Amino acid sequence: MKKPNKIPQFKNEDEEREFWSTHSPLDFMDQLKEVEIDLSELKPSTETISLRLPQHLLYDIKTIANSKDVPYQSLMKVYLAEMVKEEKKEYGIEKKRQTK
Repeated sequence: MKKPNKIPQFKNEDEEREFWSTHSPLDFMDQLKEVEIDLSELKPSTETISLRLPQHLLYDIKTIANSKDVPYQSLMKVYLAEMVKEEKKEYGIEKKRQTK
């Protein structure tokens, strides 16, 4: 297949996907523009915490998670999120998120 001189304008994603499945971006390096992205302000979406639970409670959570075929930590997050949502609704707390 003959290499085109420039990257064509695509009508849709399917057309673009088809083009790139048969062409190498390296053939068009001279046409690509450098993009600067500043990721320094990104915050992690999760934060690791240490939580002490009674053994029997952890055992029950793991048992329930196993029966639902989900990781126990994921189940704990779902339970916490549901309870926090209920409590916020009950106490009329707005949905503001705190950032550090």
